[in-house]
Amino acid sequence: MTRRRWIADQVTGDTAVLVGEHAAHLARVLRAEVGQEFDIATGEEIRRGTITTISNDRVEFALDVAPDKERRFQPSAAPKITLVLAIFKFDRMEWAIEKCTEIGVARIIPVIARRTDTHLAAAAAKRCERWQRLVRQAAEQSRRSAPPEITDPVKLKNLDDAGVLSKSVQTRVVLAESLAESEEDTRLGDILQSRSSGSEVALAVGPEGGWADGELSWFYESGWVAASLGDTILRAETAAIVATALALDALR
Repeated sequence: MTRRRWIADQVTGDTAVLVGEHAAHLARVLRAEVGQEFDIATGEEIRRGTITTISNDRVEFALDVAPDKERRFQPSAAPKITLVLAIFKFDRMEWAIEKCTEIGVARIIPVIARRTDTHLAAAAAKRCERWQRLVRQAAEQSRRSAPPEITDPVKLKNLDDAGVLSKSVQTRVVLAESLAESEEDTRLGDILQSRSSGSEVALAVGPEGGWADGELSWFYESGWVAASLGDTILRAETAAIVATALALDALR
């Protein structure tokens, strides 16, 4: 039976700890007991951990020090995909965040676009803590070694400021619902297949209604290339999931 995986909040030597709501879920909801074993992601490796103490807000594990690969192993490296996701209706956006985390996205940057509802834009900053919990839970459920980074919301014009978007990203693709006639055959898969495996890719997915014309111009002037996901128009959450899956498959 596959052991459930937890991502440690604190690691000191051969001891790992879950705290706060993270610990409460294991203690109160799952009713864990001293002596139970789980896989613990420490940030550098995955180790088997045995619960030594447990309370409603703190669970401590003794980490196995055995060197054999079955009990202690390094997480496999994955292609690095940054998802620039325009903010849209929170329930559907958060579903996309969860599923893209399960697929393997490395970083998510919520962006306030011109067509983002003003109430959503104003409330987005207050959702950051919830998004952090969401990606951690999705990462543990899908047995990732760490959750993706998710940044505070930024305006599109500030995307390249203060290192919000890593300079190491080699390929930047903005997903557009419709392309110019000269670009009508440009598909995301075609662009990614021409890139070497292991490169970092940023994908920008717009809100409902797509990116505004001025925003697309900004992308082009900033070195992004445009691509589509096919002949049909997808909801924003569907586009984010499909694009992430295509990119990860192309870069493996």
